[in-house]
Amino acid sequence: MSADHRMQKVTVNLCRIIVALTFIFSGFVKAIDPIGTLYKLQDYSEAVHLQGIVPDWLLLTMAVLLAAVEFCMGIFLLFAIQRRLCSRLIVAFMTVMTLVSLWLVIADPVKDCGCFGDALRLTNTETFVKNIVLLGCSIIVARKPLAMFRFISESNQWIVINYTALFILVSSGLSLYYLPLFDFRPYHIGVNILQGMQIPKGVPRPQFETTFIMEKDGQRKEFTLNDYPDSTWKFVDSKTVQVSEGYVPPIHDFTIEDNKTGEDLTKKILGRKGYTFLLIAPYLEQADDSNFGDIDQLYEYAGQHDIPFYCLTASTAKGIKRWSDITGAEYPFYMTDATTLKTIVRSNPGLLLLKDGTIINKWSHNDLPGAELSRPITQSALGKMPKNSVPGKILKIVLWFILPLFLLTLADRLWAWSKWVRLKEKKNKTKLYQLFNQKENKMRKKIVAGNWKMNLNLQEGVALAKEINEALAAEKPNCDVVICTPFIHLASVAQVLDANKVGLGAENCADKEKGAYTGEVSAEMVKSTGAQYVILGHSERRQYYGETVEILKEKVQQALKHGLKIIFCCGETLEERESNRQNAVVKAELDGSVFNLTAEEWKNIILAYEPIWAIGTGKTATSDQAEEMLCYIRSIVAEKYGKEVAEETSILYGGSCKASNAPELFSKPNIDGGLIGGASLKTADFKGIIDAWKK
Repeated sequence: MSADHRMQKVTVNLCRIIVALTFIFSGFVKAIDPIGTLYKLQDYSEAVHLQGIVPDWLLLTMAVLLAAVEFCMGIFLLFAIQRRLCSRLIVAFMTVMTLVSLWLVIADPVKDCGCFGDALRLTNTETFVKNIVLLGCSIIVARKPLAMFRFISESNQWIVINYTALFILVSSGLSLYYLPLFDFRPYHIGVNILQGMQIPKGVPRPQFETTFIMEKDGQRKEFTLNDYPDSTWKFVDSKTVQVSEGYVPPIHDFTIEDNKTGEDLTKKILGRKGYTFLLIAPYLEQADDSNFGDIDQLYEYAGQHDIPFYCLTASTAKGIKRWSDITGAEYPFYMTDATTLKTIVRSNPGLLLLKDGTIINKWSHNDLPGAELSRPITQSALGKMPKNSVPGKILKIVLWFILPLFLLTLADRLWAWSKWVRLKEKKNKTKLYQLFNQKENKMRKKIVAGNWKMNLNLQEGVALAKEINEALAAEKPNCDVVICTPFIHLASVAQVLDANKVGLGAENCADKEKGAYTGEVSAEMVKSTGAQYVILGHSERRQYYGETVEILKEKVQQALKHGLKIIFCCGETLEERESNRQNAVVKAELDGSVFNLTAEEWKNIILAYEPIWAIGTGKTATSDQAEEMLCYIRSIVAEKYGKEVAEETSILYGGSCKASNAPELFSKPNIDGGLIGGASLKTADFKGIIDAWKK
């Protein structure tokens, strides 16, 4: 491997890891807080004037799917799963996100894009720069996707795909039902709310400047506090702008107000010693009332133990009355900003338990405490801060997701290593047979066979056969020539061919002797037309008509029974070659259909290697690739039937073989001719390939 190639692989894989880890982190923090992502999508919806048009349930679905897509694409890229498709999808995704972030920079509709939820906040400019970098990395990866090394084999990719999708969707579902696994907001468990609102001494504070618009004698003028005019000037308006940034406390927008009296109760409630229950419901009109019985039970428990119980909401008096009528609520209701309440707890309603103003626990309305209410709060787990620490939560993720994937990857790599060892042993075996591959074997027949496939009507086919016959009349070719035609041509073409120069074959035959098999043509029927050959195992028969190795085994037996020579095809797909499975694929095809034959029966077998990715695509395996594969095929024939039989077996190459590349292909010691598709439909092209044996 050259230095440039190594540097290319390093660059691609470095970019791949950067993009993958970013997508994984971004998707995960969104997945464990789908409500937070919903709120962000609502902000976007409002910015483009779609508020109220797009329903919240649809936005929530989009939030869950967006998180799942990001997380899955990150994992798939990290494991190099579906490398081409995944890298292209990420480029498309990042292109859209980059355009969105450019709009955010220009229009500034929201202050935070929400890319990383509440875990990491970026300015719109920072988001745009981040997306530019990720888009560049994505393009590098997409240009050379096959340079990404795999962490798991292609055959086991489905396990990672399904497990990843299931994990992230279940994570979102659990976070919706309960609360987010990780709380990145200022109101997480362990925070003292009043302390979070304080500004430390000595830190710079935000500076604001107020301008007053005054009017006198029909003239308007702006003044500041420093030059505020006398009472002869009439006040019109004022405006305040921030002139410098300063320290902003983590909690800066929390107030509790008695809507009836207007009294600020923030310090009174938060400064109280002991326990306090806060029922959080941004909008009671939209709150889930299915568990109001549990809430009432908690309220009664609080009353029995002299624990204050308040409901904080942003609802109107009408909304509060409706909730009270439905649930029978008797606890007091106080006003707090809706955005603040949405930030405090991702549940409507949700419950907070404070002790001395510190949040010691949170609950979703689906997971309210019940069993703990039998004892005083100081004597139960209810009044204690949960031990579910951040390291413990990370450990859960490791145990439920990362560890299984790691073990799967390790097992897969061990399997791949053992497979490599086995392949190496097989390669060592092939060295035993390389001696007979060094020089061209003059004993083997050289063959050029044409496969017309489903082309030409009867008259056209007869005309082409006559042209080929006449083209070979002047001089006997240096190889055996065979044309394999559709069934309807066989009898007619047999009458115009010189059997001494051109052999005739069919493109297929049935796997049954005779009987009620409408539309099928038996080997006996083929033989009766004058044909001597039949093509079996062609990739198009396997792909389009579902021919298995078992079916082909029966066809081979029928063809041999009626004295037909068999051109048996084998070959791999592009995906199988890229995963270095071509040898195993070809061996399996031969094992299942023809390696059961006796040495005597094998004399009627001609093998044709056709890489499926080179059939009708214009792509051609290099002469070295073809030679390497045919050498391998000859070696496994030798393993099965011995060196002598292998030396006598003709093996053809098929796959976009043309007059221009035939001489190079046929010059290789193991390539004994070609199975020709499209080029066999024109006499000049076909003759050019036949003449390649003269060169």
